[in-house]
Amino acid sequence: MVEIIQREAVYFWYYFDIQFRQIAGYWVLGMSLGSFISVFGKEKIHSLFTALQGKKLGALGIIPASCIGIASPLCMYGTIPIAASFAGIGAKPHSGEGSLLAKGMEEDWIAAFMMSSILLNPQLLFYTAALGPAALIIRFVSCFLCGCAAGLCVRVWFKKKKFFDFTGFTAPANRDTDPNLLVRFLKNFGRNIKATGLYFLIGIILSTLFQRYVPADMMASLFGKGNRGFGLLMAATIGVPLYTCGGGTIPLLMGWLQSGMSMGSAAAFMITGPATKITNLGAVKIVLGMKNFILYILFSILFAFLSGLAIDYALRVELFSKLG
Repeated sequence: MVEIIQREAVYFWYYFDIQFRQIAGYWVLGMSLGSFISVFGKEKIHSLFTALQGKKLGALGIIPASCIGIASPLCMYGTIPIAASFAGIGAKPHSGEGSLLAKGMEEDWIAAFMMSSILLNPQLLFYTAALGPAALIIRFVSCFLCGCAAGLCVRVWFKKKKFFDFTGFTAPANRDTDPNLLVRFLKNFGRNIKATGLYFLIGIILSTLFQRYVPADMMASLFGKGNRGFGLLMAATIGVPLYTCGGGTIPLLMGWLQSGMSMGSAAAFMITGPATKITNLGAVKIVLGMKNFILYILFSILFAFLSGLAIDYALRVELFSKLG
C-alpha cells in the first residue's frame, strides 16, 4: 500500500510539475498586464466608450462597443457602473431628458460592451495564449462576435422597450486609490494573486488528476470529433457549474485539448464559462431582472453551441482541403 501511494505521488508530481511550468508564466504575465491596464490605462479605455456618445453610428456602434468591452480590465461589478453612467439610471429609453438617446448611448451598444466585457479581458486573453495561437484567436473572435450578437439581439427585440435597469445596483468601492502609481500597481497585482492563485492551483490539480486517471479516449469520445453534437452541448453546459476563475480553467482546457477535446467544444466552454460565472451572474441578474436574465442564459448557451459547431466545421473543412 505504501509503495502504491508513493508511486502515485510521483506520478501526480510529474504531471503537476509539467502543467505548472507550462502555464505559470502566462498566469504571472497575465496578472501583470491586467494590473498595469487597471492602474495606467483604465480611464483611457473607458474614455473611448464615452467618445461613442453622440455619434450616429446606428447598429455599427455595436462593433467598437464590443471591442472596448474586451479591452476593459474590470470585472462585471466594475463594468456595470460605467454602463449605468451612460444609460441614465431610472430613465426610460427613447424618451425624456437623461434617457439613452438623449445621452447618445444606445442600449444595444451597452449590451455589446457588457457582454464582451463579461467574456474576455486582456488578462484572460493572455492566459489563453498558453493553449496555443489557434485557441487564442478563436477565443478573441468568438467573444467579440458574441458581444456583437448580444447587441444586435437587444437592438432588434428591445428596440422600443427597456432592457436594462441599473437602479438596484450598488457598485463596490474603488480600491485603486493610492497616490503612488507603483504602490497602486503592486496592490492591484497582490489582489490579483489573492483572487486567482487558489483557483489556478486547483485548476492544475484537477487537470493533473484528469491526465492521470481519466483515459484520453474517454475525453475524445465525449468531446472529440466523433461526437460533435452531444459533445458541444455538454461543453456548452458544463461551463455553467465548473467555471469559477478564468486562470483556473486554463489548465483544465489544456489537459482536455491534449486528451482529444475538439476546439469547438473548448470554445463553447470558454463562452458559457465566464458568461455564467457565479459572481457575474449576481451582477447581471440585478440589472436585467428575471425574464431578461433567463434570456441572457439561454442566449449564452445557444451562442456557445452554435459557435462550437461553426469552429469544428471550419476546422474540418480546412483539414479536408489540405488532404485534398
